[in-house]
Amino acid sequence: MITVMLVDDHPVVREGLRGMLEAEPDLTVVGEAGSGDEAVALTRVKQPDVILMDLRMPGLDGVGATREILAESPSQRVVVLTTYESDADILRAVEAGAAGYLLKDASRTELADAIRAASRGETVLAPSVAGKLVNRVRNPAAQSLSAREIEVLRLVSKGSTNADIGRALHISEATVKTHLLRVFAKLDVSDRTAAVMAAMNAGVL
Repeated sequence: MITVMLVDDHPVVREGLRGMLEAEPDLTVVGEAGSGDEAVALTRVKQPDVILMDLRMPGLDGVGATREILAESPSQRVVVLTTYESDADILRAVEAGAAGYLLKDASRTELADAIRAASRGETVLAPSVAGKLVNRVRNPAAQSLSAREIEVLRLVSKGSTNADIGRALHISEATVKTHLLRVFAKLDVSDRTAAVMAAMNAGVL
């Protein structure tokens, strides 16, 4: 029997996932957490085989929780289950040590198979996510941009000012400028528009 813990701040999502997984003869849900902090604490008690982790939650998010859980228990298997598939989100999750990255439109069979694969030590990725990671590895410019730099660029592409970006990411305008200067250097461009275009061409945005 493979033990699973569900982490999502929406009770109805957890209830749906529990129903899907409990229908599988070899899977059992041993715990549910509604926040990243709760997930870290509950993992210590339950020690599940696989943790299904939402990315965006109030307080400690899924990436932060994954990082803390794996710092305490490196052999733990965390599979991100989210509606988001931006490069920045994927990179942050992979860098934190997630064993997989699935989207919430996965079928029950896909989800169950992914949990089984993760429990065996395999890496599980939604096809669209795998494609994004492969593209980054193949493209040196994309590979060199950090997750935060991509976040900054994405906001630039939406017309956000440095002040807007600072507020959105909870960093100072000076830090935003520093990120942009690094982006310009990495992409060999001299302004915001050229940076956004280069990033789009590289498949980053």
